[in-house]
Amino acid sequence: GDKTPLEVADIPNMDRIAREGRLGTAVTVPDMLPSGTDVAMLAVMGYEPARYYCGRAPLEAASMNVELSPGDVAFRCNLVTAGEVMDDYSAGHISTEEAAKLLEAVAAEIDLPYVEIYPGVSYRHLMVIRGAGGDHDGIDLEALLATRCIPPHDIAGQRLDGYLPQGPAADFLNEMMEKSKAVLAGHEVNRKRVAAGKAPATMIWLWGQGPSPTLPTFAELFGISGGVVSAVNVVFGIAAIAGLEIIKVPGATGYFDTNYEGKVSAALDALSRHDLALLHVEATDEAGHMGDPGLKVRAIEDFDRRVVGPMLAGLSGLGPVRVMVCPDHATPLAVRGHVHDDIPYAIWGDGIPASGAAGFFEEEARRLTGSPLPGHKLMVELLSAERSGK
Repeated sequence: GDKTPLEVADIPNMDRIAREGRLGTAVTVPDMLPSGTDVAMLAVMGYEPARYYCGRAPLEAASMNVELSPGDVAFRCNLVTAGEVMDDYSAGHISTEEAAKLLEAVAAEIDLPYVEIYPGVSYRHLMVIRGAGGDHDGIDLEALLATRCIPPHDIAGQRLDGYLPQGPAADFLNEMMEKSKAVLAGHEVNRKRVAAGKAPATMIWLWGQGPSPTLPTFAELFGISGGVVSAVNVVFGIAAIAGLEIIKVPGATGYFDTNYEGKVSAALDALSRHDLALLHVEATDEAGHMGDPGLKVRAIEDFDRRVVGPMLAGLSGLGPVRVMVCPDHATPLAVRGHVHDDIPYAIWGDGIPASGAAGFFEEEARRLTGSPLPGHKLMVELLSAERSGK
């Protein structure tokens, strides 16, 4: 019926927050930066992306306790299923244990003393090129940073032609990606996955590169402490650099089977130690990348029923509180990738007057907004009364 998933989904808790609080729109990804969780979550957490963005991989390195020295460049290193087409940016959401075995084989095949691979979670991993401030066969820091690398989740179902690394270090990066194909093709892990009807990991995909990041701490910016609950390394990376507590929950997968209840419990518990708790859920983004309308609606409804509702119930006895609900960025079903659209947000609680919204969805948020708020101002809006001592 020409409606967005937010309009179709049954989301009584988010609708309540919109009706009883303030609904608006914000731009979390400036036009000059790539649309993704790294840029958008910087904005949501109060950091101006145009000023502080350093690339996605360095943020993930921070979450994995991988130290980057001046001259080092970190890359996201996905395991993907791809031939001529990007069939699956997640290699069938390969398990962490399987991925570690495959990456060990890839590292042995690349066999360069200044290239290190660090296994992460599922398909999400890290490659670090050490000492690129020097010269490794003509590959230096500037060349690596100037090379155009496309996120694999933005080209789901697309031919790889034109999306492989392009620029001064393209040959070097493409050679490592090509080498990975040969070692992965015959690996026992992939043979077992194919026999079980699962997608094999056919190659590594390098993207999101950047140097060592620097951010002021969250306490320096806002004068309060906080904890972050997520299943995604890039969110934990921002948290680590910002000096926020990283809270990992058993069973938190970043997928539809994530431990929603455990994440809610952890966020509520964090408020016994901190002024602020941030709870990040990835399932809606995954559904967008898959282009599946039913899954997208289900993921939104799961978030409302299993996260927002229980959070509101758990907050009811804590005294004056505020809640903000928002996506970090848009991942439309028709695109199956990230875009630069403005996002709806709602702030509810102590000191927030009702804006008269009909519910939590994009068209209504735009109707009530004169112009979108810069994304890094969202945290200021959420904390404004607390900062003024009210």
